[in-house]
Parts: sequence; structure tokens; C-alpha cells
Amino acid sequence: MELDAIPYLPRGVRLHFDKVRDTWVLLAPERAITLDQVGQAILSELDGTRSFGQITDDLAAKYNAPKDQIVQDSAGFLKALRDRRFLEVQ
Repeated sequence: MELDAIPYLPRGVRLHFDKVRDTWVLLAPERAITLDQVGQAILSELDGTRSFGQITDDLAAKYNAPKDQIVQDSAGFLKALRDRRFLEVQ
């Protein structure tokens, strides 16, 4: 994913805390994905206005982690979501 790309959740897709399972899930019509802490942390940063570069900068600062590792891990995760149509990019 390019650093200037703006990832966002398309209409009908939302991040939701499932109280019954005590975990975060990504919901879409007739589909759901259970998220781990890393996936939830990445998706909670998506607001449809900030670029992938800004998001990864914020994650690297928030978790005191190397930016290149955050970029690599986040890009792979978001690409997988995009391939499954849970994510769009401007």
C-alpha cells in the first residue's frame, strides 16, 4: 500500500466490539472477521481522512515500535482485507 493512500471501511462494513465473545470483530453484510489486538489497533486508526503513512506514524509512536515493521505488517493486513472487500482505498 502506498504511504499516501487513504484506507477506509466501505459502506456496510464496521468495527464492532462483540460483548458475548469479548472480542473485536469486523462486520460486513453476511460476513464477519474476528480481530486480534493488532488488527483492532490498525483498524481503529482508520478514519477515511488520514493517509496510510500518517496512520503508521501514529501506530509506531503509540506502540514505540519500528516504523518499517509497522508499515510492513499493516500493509499486509490491509491488503488482505482489501482483497476480501472489507476495505477500500482512495
